Amino acid sequence: MADFVLIIHFLYVLFVTVSLPVIWLGAWFKLAFVRNRWFRYLHLAAILFVVFESVAGIACPLTIWENALRQVETDSGFIQGLLHQIIFYDVPEHILTIVYITFAGLVAITFKWIPPD
Repeated sequence: MADFVLIIHFLYVLFVTVSLPVIWLGAWFKLAFVRNRWFRYLHLAAILFVVFESVAGIACPLTIWENALRQVETDSGFIQGLLHQIIFYDVPEHILTIVYITFAGLVAITFKWIPPD
């Protein structure tokens, strides 16, 4: 179950990070879906949630849930090791907060450059 939560966490991170260059490339290639309001506002809300957590000093609920499940489950496998290397970094929290705020700023500016329909 902990691996399932980790995979959901990874997909969330993937959505937040990959959507921005997809929007830029999609606008370049004139793909209509990058201007979809639901997609764009969901993307903005996802990164703003991360920024809020970070600024407020709140741990990610998915991380808390996974860690609680890992206390019960003793196995750790390939998926856990791989995804943890991808989404968790050993840097000071304030650095991550700066990165999150900067990224959220880029997402917000993209609304001006490539407005949703």
